[in-house]
Amino acid sequence: MHGLGELEAAVMDVLWREATPLKVRDVLERLDTGRQLAYTTVMTVLDNLHRKQWVERERHGKAYVYETVMTREEAAARALRDILDTSGDPHGVLMHFVASVSDEETDILRGALRKKRRR
Repeated sequence: MHGLGELEAAVMDVLWREATPLKVRDVLERLDTGRQLAYTTVMTVLDNLHRKQWVERERHGKAYVYETVMTREEAAARALRDILDTSGDPHGVLMHFVASVSDEETDILRGALRKKRRR
């Protein structure tokens, strides 16, 4: 995900797959990065994600539980918005993107633009 490091993205993936907030230990147990991670590493990553406003946390007893503040789709849209805003040529970026979309994605874009016009 744009704006996140590899481990941050893996932690977000765990949180997006779950329907309920998770403790650090829960996230650690569900992470599959191919390497052994320390509890404190995952705790630091979650703290960083909280500081970056990707997750919110609430104290439950002595521990925090964490949940995402946006869906995976909202995060992807935010990343695209950031790319367009910082590209220097949003028109060019969009034109290159449109040239790469499938027929099905083209239909989705057309439908979304029709809905936007009606609002």
